[in-house]
Amino acid sequence: MKISTTFGKTCTLAALFSATAIAGAEAHVTFLDRETTQESTILATLQLPHGCDGKATTEVRVKLPEGFVFAKPQPKAGWELEVIKGDYQKSYDNHGDKVKTGAIEIRWKNGNLSDDFYDTFVIQGKVSGVEAGTSLAFPVTQICGDTVQAWDQVAADGGDAHGLKSPAPLLKVVAGEDHGHEHDDMAGMDMSGKTEMDMSGTAAAPASDTVKVGDIEISGGFAKAMLPGQPVGGGFFTVKNNGQTDDRLVSVTSAAAGEVQIHEMATKDNVMRMRQLKDGVAIAAGETVKLEPGNLHLMFQKVKTPFKQGDTVPVTLTFEKAGKVDVVLQVRSAQGK
Repeated sequence: MKISTTFGKTCTLAALFSATAIAGAEAHVTFLDRETTQESTILATLQLPHGCDGKATTEVRVKLPEGFVFAKPQPKAGWELEVIKGDYQKSYDNHGDKVKTGAIEIRWKNGNLSDDFYDTFVIQGKVSGVEAGTSLAFPVTQICGDTVQAWDQVAADGGDAHGLKSPAPLLKVVAGEDHGHEHDDMAGMDMSGKTEMDMSGTAAAPASDTVKVGDIEISGGFAKAMLPGQPVGGGFFTVKNNGQTDDRLVSVTSAAAGEVQIHEMATKDNVMRMRQLKDGVAIAAGETVKLEPGNLHLMFQKVKTPFKQGDTVPVTLTFEKAGKVDVVLQVRSAQGK
């Protein structure tokens, strides 16, 4: 970690000491906020205070309880994502639609979180159909190479969870007004694997306009609004290669984010996997490639200010042969409407 100023060094050290204090005070995997209201959409933030007996954490698995639905994980730089889908025990209302299946387990894989550091893993979801006073258990499996630590113990009704050796993180549901954010898509991600909107009408400029560089043209660019405090956002557009030579989108940068990655999402056997495409995306001669929700997309990491509907996000695309081009993405609602 490089610190360029005394002020930055002081703040960074303070943050590190704060994280260390949290980890020391709470040796188990827990939620940052341990209470939520009924029928609220929340960011459930798991705190991982340490590795496994000094070993670095390489994978984190979280099983989702009944009543925590429409779940979508926040991507983490350097980690791959898997979302295991299955049937709910009952159906849940999603803006008039009855939904009976969804994410039942989230896995962050192939990472490397040193035992020296503390980190969080975030899942957006809705608490629905749960009685006030209920505590929802989220069993967590922490994998450190060949070592596995299960945080899955749940006290019997009325029992003391503090006496458990490896307690599962608990989220207590309380009565009250819904203060959650009723956004259905987190950070520009649509886990359904379906495109929700007509991309031909979402460019910052009129739909008929395109941005060109060499034989490449880009159209339909947009980003999705983010929830307050989220450091990760998503972006989308269409690329057409009008030439007779293959090209490749090799990198993307933006002043709005510390890093922009190109990601791919694919679903097979009820498992959604998301991974970074470090080699970029091939744009074959005469072909059109769409970056769209549930498929290829941009992932803005370390976003400085969460994207708000109506704002714009500048990006610079670099193609292997066509070169660089600046594009402006218009921020739409989290639902893409």
